[in-house]
Amino acid sequence: MAGWNMNFGALFKRGQHSASRASATVVQPMIREAQRTENHRSTLPRFHTTASDQISTRGDRFAAVRTKLRHAFTPSQPVANRRMFAGREDVLKTIIQSIEDQRLHVVLYGERGIGKTSLLHMLTQAAIEARYIVVYTSCGANSTFDETFRAVSVDIPLLFHSGFAPTTSEAEKGSSLADLLPVGPLSPRKFGDLCAKLTGTRVLVILDEFDRCESTAFRRDVAELIKNLSDRLGRVQLVLAGVAGDLTELVEHIPSIRRNIFAMRIPKMTETEILGIIANGEREAGLVFDAASNTAVVSVACGSPYIANLLCHHAGHAALDEGRSTVLPDDVASAVGRAAEEFAGRISKPQQAHIRRLFSTGKGEELALGARAALGDDNAFNIADLQRWGDVTPARAQRIIDLMIAEALLRPIDEDGSEKRFEFVEEGLPTFLWIYAAQLTMTNQKATSVRPVAASV
Repeated sequence: MAGWNMNFGALFKRGQHSASRASATVVQPMIREAQRTENHRSTLPRFHTTASDQISTRGDRFAAVRTKLRHAFTPSQPVANRRMFAGREDVLKTIIQSIEDQRLHVVLYGERGIGKTSLLHMLTQAAIEARYIVVYTSCGANSTFDETFRAVSVDIPLLFHSGFAPTTSEAEKGSSLADLLPVGPLSPRKFGDLCAKLTGTRVLVILDEFDRCESTAFRRDVAELIKNLSDRLGRVQLVLAGVAGDLTELVEHIPSIRRNIFAMRIPKMTETEILGIIANGEREAGLVFDAASNTAVVSVACGSPYIANLLCHHAGHAALDEGRSTVLPDDVASAVGRAAEEFAGRISKPQQAHIRRLFSTGKGEELALGARAALGDDNAFNIADLQRWGDVTPARAQRIIDLMIAEALLRPIDEDGSEKRFEFVEEGLPTFLWIYAAQLTMTNQKATSVRPVAASV
Protein backbone atom coordinates (compact mmCIF):
# COMPACT_ATOMS: atom_id res chain seq x y z
CA MET A 1 0.00 0.00 0.00
CA ALA A 2 2.86 2.29 0.86
CA GLY A 3 4.44 1.47 -2.48
CA TRP A 4 1.23 2.35 -4.22
CA ASN A 5 1.15 5.69 -2.41
CA MET A 6 4.76 6.34 -3.32
CA ASN A 7 4.19 5.48 -6.96
CA PHE A 8 1.03 7.56 -7.03
CA GLY A 9 2.92 10.49 -5.46
CA ALA A 10 5.63 10.22 -8.09
CA LEU A 11 3.00 9.99 -10.82
CA PHE A 12 1.24 13.01 -9.38
CA LYS A 13 4.49 15.00 -9.43
CA ARG A 14 5.13 13.94 -13.00
CA GLY A 15 1.54 14.94 -13.78
CA GLN A 16 2.12 18.36 -12.23
CA HIS A 17 5.19 18.81 -14.35
CA SER A 18 3.38 17.64 -17.49
CA ALA A 19 0.43 19.89 -16.70
CA SER A 20 2.75 22.83 -16.31
CA ARG A 21 4.18 22.21 -19.76
CA ALA A 22 0.68 21.64 -21.22
CA SER A 23 -0.47 24.89 -19.69
CA ALA A 24 2.11 26.74 -21.67
CA THR A 25 1.30 25.00 -24.95
CA VAL A 26 -2.41 24.16 -24.76
CA VAL A 27 -4.30 25.34 -21.68
CA GLN A 28 -3.19 28.96 -21.63
CA PRO A 29 -4.12 29.58 -25.31
CA MET A 30 -7.48 27.98 -24.59
CA ILE A 31 -8.01 30.32 -21.66
CA ARG A 32 -7.04 33.33 -23.75
CA GLU A 33 -9.42 32.22 -26.52
CA ALA A 34 -12.22 31.81 -23.98
CA GLN A 35 -11.52 35.32 -22.69
CA ARG A 36 -11.60 36.71 -26.22
CA THR A 37 -14.88 34.90 -26.85
CA GLU A 38 -16.39 36.30 -23.66
CA ASN A 39 -15.19 39.80 -24.56
CA HIS A 40 -16.69 39.39 -28.03
CA ARG A 41 -19.97 38.25 -26.52
CA SER A 42 -20.08 41.33 -24.33
CA THR A 43 -19.86 43.56 -27.42
CA LEU A 44 -22.58 41.76 -29.40
CA PRO A 45 -25.96 43.52 -29.64
CA ARG A 46 -28.39 42.57 -26.87
CA PHE A 47 -32.06 43.10 -26.15
CA HIS A 48 -32.64 46.04 -23.80
CA THR A 49 -35.80 44.58 -22.22
CA THR A 50 -36.92 41.08 -21.37
CA ALA A 51 -39.96 39.36 -22.87
CA SER A 52 -41.92 40.45 -19.78
CA ASP A 53 -40.98 44.09 -20.52
CA GLN A 54 -38.55 44.31 -17.61
CA ILE A 55 -35.72 46.75 -18.24
CA SER A 56 -32.17 45.47 -18.47
CA THR A 57 -29.82 48.23 -17.30
CA ARG A 58 -26.67 46.34 -18.25
CA GLY A 59 -24.32 49.08 -19.44
CA ASP A 60 -27.10 51.35 -20.79
CA ARG A 61 -28.10 54.34 -18.70
CA PHE A 62 -30.79 55.14 -21.25
CA ALA A 63 -32.51 51.74 -21.01
CA ALA A 64 -35.63 53.22 -19.39
CA VAL A 65 -35.77 55.99 -21.99
CA ARG A 66 -35.50 53.45 -24.81
CA THR A 67 -38.47 51.56 -23.40
CA LYS A 68 -40.54 54.75 -23.31
CA LEU A 69 -39.38 55.65 -26.80
CA ARG A 70 -40.79 52.40 -28.20
CA HIS A 71 -44.22 53.38 -26.91
CA ALA A 72 -43.86 57.03 -27.90
CA PHE A 73 -43.34 56.49 -31.64
CA THR A 74 -44.97 53.37 -33.09
CA PRO A 75 -44.63 53.35 -36.90
CA SER A 76 -45.63 49.69 -37.19
CA GLN A 77 -48.70 49.95 -34.94
CA PRO A 78 -51.77 52.20 -34.82
CA VAL A 79 -52.23 54.67 -31.99
CA ALA A 80 -54.42 53.18 -29.25
CA ASN A 81 -53.63 55.60 -26.43
CA ARG A 82 -55.47 58.91 -26.42
CA ARG A 83 -52.45 60.63 -24.91
CA MET A 84 -50.48 59.82 -28.05
CA PHE A 85 -53.18 60.75 -30.57
CA ALA A 86 -52.09 63.91 -32.40
CA GLY A 87 -54.27 66.10 -34.61
CA ARG A 88 -57.31 64.74 -36.42
CA GLU A 89 -59.65 66.15 -33.76
CA ASP A 90 -61.84 67.82 -36.40
CA VAL A 91 -61.91 64.64 -38.49
CA LEU A 92 -62.92 62.54 -35.48
CA LYS A 93 -65.57 65.08 -34.49
CA THR A 94 -67.06 65.02 -37.99
CA ILE A 95 -67.21 61.22 -38.00
CA ILE A 96 -68.93 61.14 -34.58
CA GLN A 97 -71.47 63.73 -35.66
CA SER A 98 -72.33 61.80 -38.82
CA ILE A 99 -72.95 58.68 -36.72
CA GLU A 100 -74.76 60.31 -33.82
CA ASP A 101 -76.68 63.18 -35.43
CA GLN A 102 -77.42 61.85 -38.90
CA ARG A 103 -77.43 58.10 -38.16
CA LEU A 104 -75.31 57.51 -41.23
CA HIS A 105 -72.98 54.66 -42.01
CA VAL A 106 -69.35 55.75 -42.45
CA VAL A 107 -66.76 54.95 -45.10
CA LEU A 108 -63.16 56.04 -44.50
CA TYR A 109 -60.57 55.63 -47.22
CA GLY A 110 -57.10 56.83 -48.18
CA GLU A 111 -53.54 55.68 -48.70
CA ARG A 112 -51.59 53.33 -46.45
CA GLY A 113 -50.08 54.85 -43.33
CA ILE A 114 -52.39 57.85 -43.30
CA GLY A 115 -53.84 56.96 -39.88
CA LYS A 116 -57.19 55.30 -40.62
CA THR A 117 -56.80 52.53 -38.05
CA SER A 118 -55.65 54.98 -35.38
CA LEU A 119 -58.80 57.01 -36.05
CA LEU A 120 -60.90 53.87 -35.72
CA HIS A 121 -59.32 53.11 -32.33
CA MET A 122 -60.19 56.60 -31.09
CA LEU A 123 -63.72 56.25 -32.50
CA THR A 124 -64.08 52.90 -30.74
CA GLN A 125 -63.08 54.37 -27.39
CA ALA A 126 -65.46 57.30 -27.79
CA ALA A 127 -68.34 54.98 -28.74
CA ILE A 128 -67.72 52.62 -25.83
CA GLU A 129 -67.76 55.60 -23.47
CA ALA A 130 -71.19 56.43 -24.92
CA ARG A 131 -72.25 52.82 -24.16
CA TYR A 132 -72.41 51.71 -27.77
CA ILE A 133 -71.76 48.03 -28.44
CA VAL A 134 -68.70 48.15 -30.68
CA VAL A 135 -67.69 45.15 -32.77
CA TYR A 136 -64.31 45.62 -34.44
CA THR A 137 -63.01 43.23 -37.08
CA SER A 138 -60.35 43.25 -39.78
CA CYS A 139 -61.31 41.87 -43.15
CA GLY A 140 -59.22 39.34 -45.02
CA ALA A 141 -58.89 38.27 -48.61
CA ASN A 142 -61.38 35.42 -48.11
CA SER A 143 -63.89 37.15 -45.84
CA THR A 144 -67.52 36.20 -46.43
CA PHE A 145 -70.70 37.88 -45.31
CA ASP A 146 -71.91 34.78 -43.48
CA GLU A 147 -68.68 34.29 -41.50
CA THR A 148 -68.17 37.98 -40.71
CA PHE A 149 -71.67 38.80 -39.49
CA ARG A 150 -72.17 35.56 -37.59
CA ALA A 151 -69.08 36.62 -35.62
CA VAL A 152 -70.56 40.11 -35.19
CA SER A 153 -73.83 38.71 -33.84
CA VAL A 154 -72.00 36.83 -31.08
CA ASP A 155 -71.08 40.17 -29.49
CA ILE A 156 -74.66 41.51 -29.43
CA PRO A 157 -76.45 40.32 -26.25
CA LEU A 158 -79.92 38.85 -26.73
CA LEU A 159 -81.30 40.99 -23.91
CA PHE A 160 -81.39 43.94 -26.37
CA HIS A 161 -83.72 42.04 -28.72
CA SER A 162 -87.29 43.34 -28.39
CA GLY A 163 -88.66 39.80 -28.36
CA PHE A 164 -86.80 38.83 -25.18
CA ALA A 165 -87.28 40.51 -21.80
CA PRO A 166 -84.18 40.92 -19.63
CA THR A 167 -85.61 38.36 -17.18
CA THR A 168 -86.13 35.58 -19.71
CA SER A 169 -83.94 32.55 -19.31
CA GLU A 170 -82.23 33.13 -22.67
CA ALA A 171 -81.23 36.67 -21.74
CA GLU A 172 -80.17 35.71 -18.24
CA LYS A 173 -77.88 32.93 -19.38
CA GLY A 174 -75.99 35.33 -21.69
CA SER A 175 -77.36 34.30 -25.07
CA SER A 176 -76.56 36.49 -28.05
CA LEU A 177 -78.07 37.40 -31.38
CA ALA A 178 -76.09 34.49 -32.85
CA ASP A 179 -78.54 32.08 -31.18
CA LEU A 180 -81.33 33.36 -33.44
CA LEU A 181 -79.46 33.03 -36.72
CA PRO A 182 -80.69 30.51 -39.31
CA VAL A 183 -78.80 27.30 -40.00
CA GLY A 184 -78.33 28.09 -43.68
CA PRO A 185 -76.26 30.90 -45.23
CA LEU A 186 -76.80 34.26 -43.59
CA SER A 187 -78.07 36.92 -45.99
CA PRO A 188 -78.07 40.72 -45.58
CA ARG A 189 -81.86 40.64 -45.36
CA LYS A 190 -81.95 38.06 -42.54
CA PHE A 191 -79.28 39.86 -40.54
CA GLY A 192 -81.03 43.18 -41.15
CA ASP A 193 -84.34 41.71 -39.92
CA LEU A 194 -82.71 40.76 -36.60
CA CYS A 195 -81.02 44.14 -36.23
CA ALA A 196 -84.34 45.91 -36.81
CA LYS A 197 -85.61 44.33 -33.56
CA LEU A 198 -82.82 45.66 -31.37
CA THR A 199 -83.80 48.15 -28.70
CA GLY A 200 -82.19 49.93 -25.76
CA THR A 201 -78.72 50.16 -27.30
CA ARG A 202 -76.83 51.06 -30.45
CA VAL A 203 -74.28 48.93 -32.25
CA LEU A 204 -71.27 50.07 -34.23
CA VAL A 205 -69.77 47.44 -36.53
CA ILE A 206 -66.28 48.45 -37.70
CA LEU A 207 -64.89 46.61 -40.71
CA ASP A 208 -61.25 47.64 -41.04
CA GLU A 209 -59.09 46.79 -44.08
CA PHE A 210 -62.22 46.40 -46.17
CA ASP A 211 -60.11 46.72 -49.32
CA ARG A 212 -58.42 43.38 -48.63
CA CYS A 213 -61.57 41.42 -49.36
CA GLU A 214 -61.42 40.00 -52.88
CA SER A 215 -65.02 38.80 -52.99
CA THR A 216 -67.37 40.94 -55.07
CA ALA A 217 -70.29 39.14 -53.41
CA PHE A 218 -69.10 40.20 -49.93
CA ARG A 219 -68.85 43.86 -50.94
CA ARG A 220 -72.25 43.71 -52.62
CA ASP A 221 -73.83 42.10 -49.54
CA VAL A 222 -72.36 44.77 -47.24
CA ALA A 223 -73.78 47.50 -49.48
CA GLU A 224 -77.15 45.74 -49.40
CA LEU A 225 -77.01 45.50 -45.61
CA ILE A 226 -76.33 49.25 -45.34
CA LYS A 227 -79.41 49.91 -47.47
CA ASN A 228 -81.51 47.49 -45.42
CA LEU A 229 -80.45 48.92 -42.05
CA SER A 230 -81.06 52.49 -43.23
CA ASP A 231 -84.50 51.77 -44.68
CA ARG A 232 -85.62 49.98 -41.50
CA LEU A 233 -84.16 52.54 -39.07
CA GLY A 234 -81.94 49.87 -37.55
CA ARG A 235 -79.89 50.68 -34.49
CA VAL A 236 -76.83 49.11 -36.10
CA GLN A 237 -74.42 51.27 -38.09
CA LEU A 238 -71.42 50.19 -40.13
CA VAL A 239 -68.01 51.84 -40.41
CA LEU A 240 -65.89 50.67 -43.34
CA ALA A 241 -62.23 51.61 -43.75
CA GLY A 242 -59.64 50.70 -46.34
CA VAL A 243 -56.98 51.73 -48.80
CA ALA A 244 -58.48 53.36 -51.88
CA GLY A 245 -58.00 56.32 -54.15
CA ASP A 246 -61.70 57.08 -54.24
CA LEU A 247 -64.99 55.83 -52.82
CA THR A 248 -65.99 53.54 -55.70
CA GLU A 249 -62.70 51.63 -55.38
CA LEU A 250 -63.71 50.61 -51.87
CA VAL A 251 -67.48 50.11 -52.01
CA GLU A 252 -69.40 48.72 -54.94
CA HIS A 253 -73.01 49.59 -55.77
CA ILE A 254 -72.53 53.13 -54.46
CA PRO A 255 -75.55 54.68 -56.24
CA SER A 256 -78.02 52.67 -54.16
CA ILE A 257 -76.51 53.68 -50.81
CA ARG A 258 -74.97 57.10 -51.45
CA ARG A 259 -77.54 58.94 -49.34
CA ASN A 260 -77.09 56.43 -46.49
CA ILE A 261 -73.35 56.92 -45.99
CA PHE A 262 -70.89 59.55 -44.95
CA ALA A 263 -67.67 59.08 -46.93
CA MET A 264 -64.38 60.74 -46.05
CA ARG A 265 -60.98 60.51 -47.63
CA ILE A 266 -58.54 60.87 -44.74
CA PRO A 267 -56.31 63.85 -45.59
CA LYS A 268 -52.61 64.30 -45.09
CA MET A 269 -51.59 65.70 -41.74
CA THR A 270 -50.75 69.38 -41.52
CA GLU A 271 -47.34 70.58 -40.35
CA THR A 272 -48.92 71.47 -37.01
CA GLU A 273 -50.28 67.93 -36.62
CA ILE A 274 -46.89 66.38 -37.44
CA LEU A 275 -45.33 68.64 -34.82
CA GLY A 276 -48.01 67.35 -32.45
CA ILE A 277 -46.77 63.79 -33.02
CA ILE A 278 -43.24 64.91 -32.17
CA ALA A 279 -44.39 66.81 -29.08
CA ASN A 280 -46.36 63.82 -27.79
CA GLY A 281 -43.33 61.60 -28.24
CA GLU A 282 -41.05 64.07 -26.49
CA ARG A 283 -43.36 64.18 -23.49
CA GLU A 284 -43.77 60.42 -23.36
CA ALA A 285 -40.13 59.43 -23.87
CA GLY A 286 -38.37 62.32 -22.15
CA LEU A 287 -36.50 63.31 -25.31
CA VAL A 288 -36.09 66.74 -26.89
CA PHE A 289 -36.08 67.35 -30.65
CA ASP A 290 -34.30 70.61 -31.41
CA ALA A 291 -35.87 73.11 -33.81
CA ALA A 292 -33.83 71.99 -36.82
CA SER A 293 -34.77 68.34 -36.19
CA ASN A 294 -38.46 69.26 -36.03
CA THR A 295 -38.14 71.05 -39.37
CA ALA A 296 -36.36 68.09 -40.94
CA VAL A 297 -38.98 65.56 -39.78
CA VAL A 298 -41.87 67.72 -40.99
CA SER A 299 -40.19 68.26 -44.36
CA VAL A 300 -39.46 64.61 -45.04
CA ALA A 301 -42.75 63.23 -43.61
CA CYS A 302 -44.87 64.93 -46.30
CA GLY A 303 -47.93 64.83 -44.05
CA SER A 304 -47.65 61.08 -43.41
CA PRO A 305 -48.03 60.09 -39.74
CA TYR A 306 -46.38 56.77 -40.56
CA ILE A 307 -43.21 58.37 -41.96
CA ALA A 308 -43.13 60.90 -39.12
CA ASN A 309 -43.32 58.15 -36.48
CA LEU A 310 -40.71 56.07 -38.30
CA LEU A 311 -38.22 58.94 -38.50
CA CYS A 312 -38.76 59.99 -34.88
CA HIS A 313 -38.37 56.39 -33.71
CA HIS A 314 -35.03 55.90 -35.48
CA ALA A 315 -33.77 59.41 -34.70
CA GLY A 316 -34.53 58.96 -31.00
CA HIS A 317 -32.55 55.74 -30.85
CA ALA A 318 -29.70 57.31 -32.83
CA ALA A 319 -29.45 60.10 -30.24
CA LEU A 320 -29.50 57.63 -27.34
CA ASP A 321 -26.79 55.58 -29.03
CA GLU A 322 -24.64 58.72 -28.94
CA GLY A 323 -25.37 59.24 -25.25
CA ARG A 324 -27.76 62.17 -25.75
CA SER A 325 -31.37 62.81 -24.86
CA THR A 326 -31.54 65.67 -27.38
CA VAL A 327 -32.26 64.72 -30.98
CA LEU A 328 -30.14 66.65 -33.49
CA PRO A 329 -30.34 66.97 -37.30
CA ASP A 330 -27.60 64.33 -37.69
CA ASP A 331 -29.88 61.88 -35.85
CA VAL A 332 -32.71 62.65 -38.27
CA ALA A 333 -30.30 62.14 -41.17
CA SER A 334 -29.37 58.76 -39.72
CA ALA A 335 -33.08 57.95 -39.39
CA VAL A 336 -33.69 58.88 -43.03
CA GLY A 337 -30.89 56.50 -44.03
CA ARG A 338 -32.47 53.69 -42.00
CA ALA A 339 -35.86 54.45 -43.54
CA ALA A 340 -34.38 54.40 -47.05
CA GLU A 341 -33.05 50.90 -46.40
CA GLU A 342 -36.47 49.75 -45.17
CA PHE A 343 -38.37 51.21 -48.11
CA ALA A 344 -35.85 49.83 -50.59
CA GLY A 345 -36.74 46.35 -49.38
CA ARG A 346 -40.35 46.90 -50.46
CA ILE A 347 -39.58 47.28 -54.15
CA SER A 348 -37.91 44.89 -56.56
CA LYS A 349 -34.12 44.58 -56.72
CA PRO A 350 -33.95 45.54 -60.42
CA GLN A 351 -36.02 48.64 -59.67
CA GLN A 352 -33.67 49.60 -56.83
CA ALA A 353 -30.65 49.36 -59.13
CA HIS A 354 -32.49 51.27 -61.87
CA ILE A 355 -33.34 54.15 -59.51
CA ARG A 356 -29.83 54.42 -58.11
CA ARG A 357 -28.47 54.58 -61.66
CA LEU A 358 -30.90 57.38 -62.54
CA PHE A 359 -29.85 59.35 -59.46
CA SER A 360 -26.18 58.86 -60.31
CA THR A 361 -26.77 60.31 -63.79
CA GLY A 362 -28.27 63.53 -62.48
CA LYS A 363 -31.98 62.75 -62.79
CA GLY A 364 -32.68 62.52 -59.07
CA GLU A 365 -34.33 65.93 -58.72
CA GLU A 366 -36.93 65.13 -61.38
CA LEU A 367 -37.71 61.79 -59.75
CA ALA A 368 -38.00 63.41 -56.32
CA LEU A 369 -40.44 66.02 -57.66
CA GLY A 370 -42.59 63.31 -59.21
CA ALA A 371 -42.53 61.33 -55.97
CA ARG A 372 -43.53 64.43 -53.97
CA ALA A 373 -46.54 65.01 -56.22
CA ALA A 374 -47.60 61.38 -55.82
CA LEU A 375 -47.25 61.47 -52.04
CA GLY A 376 -49.25 64.68 -51.91
CA ASP A 377 -52.14 63.21 -53.88
CA ASP A 378 -52.55 59.60 -52.79
CA ASN A 379 -50.05 58.25 -55.33
CA ALA A 380 -52.00 59.47 -58.38
CA PHE A 381 -51.35 62.91 -59.87
CA ASN A 382 -51.56 65.06 -62.99
CA ILE A 383 -49.50 67.88 -64.44
CA ALA A 384 -51.30 70.50 -62.32
CA ASP A 385 -50.52 68.53 -59.14
CA LEU A 386 -46.87 68.31 -60.14
CA GLN A 387 -46.78 72.07 -60.72
CA ARG A 388 -48.35 72.74 -57.33
CA TRP A 389 -46.25 70.37 -55.25
CA GLY A 390 -42.97 70.91 -57.12
CA ASP A 391 -43.40 74.61 -57.89
CA VAL A 392 -42.41 74.01 -61.51
CA THR A 393 -43.61 75.33 -64.86
CA PRO A 394 -46.08 73.33 -67.00
CA ALA A 395 -43.30 72.61 -69.50
CA ARG A 396 -40.98 71.20 -66.84
CA ALA A 397 -43.81 69.22 -65.29
CA GLN A 398 -44.45 67.59 -68.66
CA ARG A 399 -40.73 66.82 -69.09
CA ILE A 400 -40.65 65.15 -65.67
CA ILE A 401 -43.64 62.97 -66.53
CA ASP A 402 -42.17 62.10 -69.94
CA LEU A 403 -38.89 61.10 -68.27
CA MET A 404 -40.55 58.82 -65.72
CA ILE A 405 -42.72 57.18 -68.39
CA ALA A 406 -39.65 56.62 -70.58
CA GLU A 407 -37.84 55.05 -67.63
CA ALA A 408 -40.82 52.74 -66.97
CA LEU A 409 -41.52 54.23 -63.54
CA LEU A 410 -44.87 55.84 -64.33
CA ARG A 411 -47.98 54.86 -66.24
CA PRO A 412 -51.17 56.74 -67.17
CA ILE A 413 -54.45 55.93 -65.45
CA ASP A 414 -57.40 55.25 -67.71
CA GLU A 415 -60.06 57.80 -66.83
CA ASP A 416 -62.94 59.07 -68.92
CA GLY A 417 -63.67 62.77 -69.25
CA SER A 418 -60.93 64.08 -66.98
CA GLU A 419 -57.38 65.34 -67.23
CA LYS A 420 -54.92 62.50 -67.63
CA ARG A 421 -53.49 61.29 -64.34
CA PHE A 422 -50.51 59.08 -63.64
CA GLU A 423 -49.41 56.54 -61.05
CA PHE A 424 -46.14 54.76 -60.27
CA VAL A 425 -45.79 51.20 -61.53
CA GLU A 426 -45.02 49.95 -58.00
CA GLU A 427 -46.91 51.14 -54.93
CA GLY A 428 -43.77 51.61 -52.84
CA LEU A 429 -41.86 53.60 -55.45
CA PRO A 430 -42.85 57.19 -54.59
CA THR A 431 -42.01 56.77 -50.90
CA PHE A 432 -38.66 55.16 -51.67
CA LEU A 433 -37.79 57.82 -54.26
CA TRP A 434 -38.62 60.63 -51.85
CA ILE A 435 -36.78 59.15 -48.86
CA TYR A 436 -33.77 58.18 -50.99
CA ALA A 437 -33.57 61.73 -52.37
CA ALA A 438 -33.77 63.10 -48.82
CA GLN A 439 -30.98 60.75 -47.74
CA LEU A 440 -28.67 61.93 -50.53
CA THR A 441 -29.50 65.58 -49.86
CA MET A 442 -28.76 65.29 -46.14
CA THR A 443 -25.54 63.39 -46.82
CA ASN A 444 -24.37 66.10 -49.22
CA GLN A 445 -25.31 68.86 -46.77
CA LYS A 446 -23.34 67.18 -44.01
CA ALA A 447 -20.31 66.72 -46.27
CA THR A 448 -20.45 70.37 -47.28
CA SER A 449 -20.75 71.59 -43.69
CA VAL A 450 -17.61 69.74 -42.56
CA ARG A 451 -15.53 70.45 -45.64
CA PRO A 452 -12.31 72.26 -44.57
CA VAL A 453 -11.83 75.80 -45.81
CA ALA A 454 -8.69 76.26 -47.94
CA ALA A 455 -6.06 78.44 -46.32
CA SER A 456 -5.56 81.80 -47.97
CA VAL A 457 -2.17 82.40 -49.52
